[in-house]
Formats: sequence, structure tokens, C-alpha cells
Amino acid sequence: MRSATVAVIGAGQAGLSAAFHLQRTGFVSALDAEPAPGAPTYVVLDAAATPGGAWQHRWESLRIATVNGIFDLPGMPKPELDPEEPSRDAVPRYFADYERRFHLPILRPVTVTAVRALDDDPDGPLLVETSSGPWRVRGVVNASGTWTNPVLPRYPGQETFLGRQLHTRDYRDLSEFAGHRVAVVGGGISAVQQLEEISRVAWTAWYTRREPVFFEGDFDPETTGRDTISRVVADVEAGLPSRSIVSYTGLGWSPYALAARDRGALERRPMFTAIEPHGVREADGTFTSVDTILWATGFRPDVRHLDPLDLRDPAGGIRMRGTTVVVDPRIQLVGFGPSQSTVGANRAGRAAATAFARRFGASAGRTLATVSSDHPG
Repeated sequence: MRSATVAVIGAGQAGLSAAFHLQRTGFVSALDAEPAPGAPTYVVLDAAATPGGAWQHRWESLRIATVNGIFDLPGMPKPELDPEEPSRDAVPRYFADYERRFHLPILRPVTVTAVRALDDDPDGPLLVETSSGPWRVRGVVNASGTWTNPVLPRYPGQETFLGRQLHTRDYRDLSEFAGHRVAVVGGGISAVQQLEEISRVAWTAWYTRREPVFFEGDFDPETTGRDTISRVVADVEAGLPSRSIVSYTGLGWSPYALAARDRGALERRPMFTAIEPHGVREADGTFTSVDTILWATGFRPDVRHLDPLDLRDPAGGIRMRGTTVVVDPRIQLVGFGPSQSTVGANRAGRAAATAFARRFGASAGRTLATVSSDHPG
């Protein structure tokens, strides 16, 4: 059985940030043949075959100019990116360059199937079970993201539908919907982006459970951002299930939202009550014919591999202080709750590395304070 002091699960924005800061605070690669004597070690286990996190799976037409935001990884600003380049090409290339520059110890493709305690000692070792064999570790930075856990609602009659059903993660390009009648379900950013695109070539109807809230003006991280984070933190600290960031902030009047509105596509309908073979039964009892249903209904954090540790509160959430799981400080959650955004993921990666550096006595040639001031992201 291989061993490391810390295993990082996932190599998206949050995982790479955590790996960078573990390295900067004195952790060394667990993949080295002869690690420095006494130094804590770390390894990154990534389920994807190539660098890029969830970015490599984004739809073809999502360009750099239309993504919600790409933040620099710590220690290496992103290069100038062509606004017209697909984000699924540009961002993974940046991530790959980052991994090479810092020689991060990443193993892929490695799927983590379970994390278990090896004994009853709350500070004892953990067993990380993976598709390539087990690892014995003392701590886990979980950065597994949400892409592999899509939300797929169920409605009466859904199995009788004779048309096509797909989720945001299956969407590739608007051309496949040309001439169709498409129901787009969901009230988030991806739903509005895909609604705008599809409405260029197809008849569309937009369904959401709640009336969407659009805010005027730009998103202000100094006011709206701080307020949003404080509300998410309050929910997480209360042990409530994590919700999407947009459910706290509302939707901005982005260029694609304005385009959808001007085209008449941004007319929200209440959720239908049932699905029938050739369409949907509206809330008012009328019938609407559709041949495609796009479930742009988002994702939930994929932390099913942590279930053996019994981390959840009775309310269904995982109670945290910062990035540390309250009932088991051996687990740090990054890209989760308050750190779901890319800039939040950067900061969470640093916080998790700092917590484990203190816990396991790591020290580099520079202090944690110096590292933090050099790399505020």
C-alpha cells in the first residue's frame, strides 16, 4: 500500500491551488523515490485522463468571452487568451502548463471510490480506495467538484417521453437543436447561456421552479460578494446542504441574457406538472408540444466517496469551519460551499494547505504569511 501525509482528490482549480500551497509550505511529492527525510508528503489523485478539471467538458460554443469568469491560479497568471477560443481548449491548456511548471505530483486517471478510517482514533490514518490501488494518508483535501454529480429531476410520465432528454453536461452545440421545439429547464447561468444559444435556431420555452431574479449593474465583490459569502458560510456552519452560488446572488444582465431577452426567449414559465410522450403538461393544465428537454438543472458536490466517514449533519449538509470539516478535521473541503467560485477555490486551497501545514508541522524556507502575501488569490 502506498502512503502520503495528504491526498488531494481532484485537479481542478481548487485542487491545483491546494497542491501549490502544500508544496509552498513544505510538503514534498509522495511520488519521489526518496522524499526528503521527515518532510510531509502529498499526492494529487485526479479522475480525468488529462488536465483541465471540468473545463475540458464544457460545450464547444462556450467561448472565453462568454464564460462567467476565469481567475489566475496562484503563482502563475494565465496568459492572454483569445476571446473567441473555446474555453474547453484554452483553460485546460493553462492548467496543463501550470502542472508542468510546478512539477505537481498528479496521478491520473485515478478514481477515488471511498475514504475510510482505518481505526477508531479520530486522529488516526485514513484509507483512500482508488481505481489504481489504496493509499494510506493522514489527511484529505477533497476537491472533487460537481461535474460528475448532475442534478436530474424526476417528473410524472418522464419515462414515456418519446423525444430527447439531456443534461447541461451533455450539451455540445446549438446546431443539434435546429428546427426543434426545446424545453430548457433551470434558472442558473448555464441555463440562460444555453437558452440564448438554442433560441437562435429553435423554438424554446424556459421553465424554472422559482421566478428568476436578475440584478442590475455589475457584480461588486466588495459588497455583494462579501454578503453572498457570509450567507453561504452561515448555511454551511449550520450544517445545511450546499446550494449553488447563483441561488444567493441572482442572475446578472450579461450580454447573453440581454440577447435572450431581446429575442423574446427569456419569458419564464412555471414548471410543468408532468411529461407526456410528445410534450409537457403546463401548470395551468394546457399541453405544450416539445421534442427535446434540456435539463440545465445544475450539479451537486460529488462527495459520495466520503460517505463512509459519516460527515453529514441531520439536516443533510456537512458542517465546516473554514475548509475544515467540524466532525473530522482530517478532511478539508475545497471548491465546496463558500468556495464554489473559482476565486473562492483559490483561497480555499490555500486555507486547506495552511491547516494541514499546521497540523503536520510542514515548513518551507518561507513563512506561511509570506506565501499568503505573495499570492493573494
